[in-house]
Amino acid sequence: ALVFKIVTDPYVGRLAYIRVYSGTVKKGATYLNATQESRERVGRLLHMYADHREDVDEIHAGDIGAILGLKQSFTGDTLSDLNNPIVLETINFPDPVISVAIEPKTLADQDKMSVALQKLAEEDPTFKVRVDEETGQTIISGMGELHLDILVDRMLREFKVQANVGSPRVAYHETITREVPEVDYRYVKQTGGHGQYGHVVLKLEPLESGSGFVFEDQIRGGTIPKEYIPAVEKGVREAVEGGVVSGYPMTDLKVTLLDGSYHEVDSSDMAFRMAAIFAFREGAPKGKPVLLEPIMKVEVVVPEDHTGEVLGQINSRHGNVLGMDVRPGNAQAIHGEVPLAEMFGYATELRSATKGRGVFTMEFDHYAPVSDAVMKKVAGL
Repeated sequence: ALVFKIVTDPYVGRLAYIRVYSGTVKKGATYLNATQESRERVGRLLHMYADHREDVDEIHAGDIGAILGLKQSFTGDTLSDLNNPIVLETINFPDPVISVAIEPKTLADQDKMSVALQKLAEEDPTFKVRVDEETGQTIISGMGELHLDILVDRMLREFKVQANVGSPRVAYHETITREVPEVDYRYVKQTGGHGQYGHVVLKLEPLESGSGFVFEDQIRGGTIPKEYIPAVEKGVREAVEGGVVSGYPMTDLKVTLLDGSYHEVDSSDMAFRMAAIFAFREGAPKGKPVLLEPIMKVEVVVPEDHTGEVLGQINSRHGNVLGMDVRPGNAQAIHGEVPLAEMFGYATELRSATKGRGVFTMEFDHYAPVSDAVMKKVAGL
């Protein structure tokens, strides 16, 4: 069975909606969450009918139902028989592209806000919550302005939490555009007693768009003992998260650990972690780093006599018009790609230009390098 939705019900608690693909799910039985590799016990089984629910003892293949009592199962997880584990094809969710800072209006809302955000994040895998280590602010991230507006509204309606929301920030990424064949860094620190010694040789290379970050260990002959390799990877991942252009996370690159050396007494996990961080920070600027911005696939449906105005709006927002098609009712659908940073406030502009008759939808498509002007603006130059 596949868990395809998590809902927090104010009366019964956490509901996991499932679709059964083979066999039978029984009330009170224990099953394996093959995705998380954990056991889950079915508390209650429910058939959902809009505004009312019906308790059942079992759900058969082809049925959709809801389970009460699952603690570690999330959207996209597979539940299977303990003796016949199987993982169904999971659901892939895009990374968030927009972030805003959020804070409770009163101290009384502080604890309630934490609970509300946790429950909303469990329900919606495209919604992420984190605390900024430098500012201490709570940052929420989602797929667009409307997405975050709805979640903040739900916090008020369902959880009675009042919150102040900051201005939206685009989730830029960074990457390198050329290979750095070798970065040799030796981290040596001598203090009283044991010193610190870590030596790594890294290779950095760009990958195709959408590949993410890849770390590869090519150490041969034990020049760095196996127990220190995870520390090197951890250091590289930390450095990747901090970026080198404007402090945004880096993506679409591969880091290979080629060589290094260690000291019998002075080497430690921390020394190799620090060596990896400094080696990456030294090497990444040599790879001609660039800033990447999220590009949104946009569809605008407008009356035919407003087509020219909308085409002008898309062009003025540094977008590309990909095509148009005719819709019923003397309307035109305009398809294009526009940087997310240029789409803030577009709903108001479109409404005023089309006398309220134009509508648009957008979804994340890909990341692309920004222009020099945008790079200077984001970097604060």
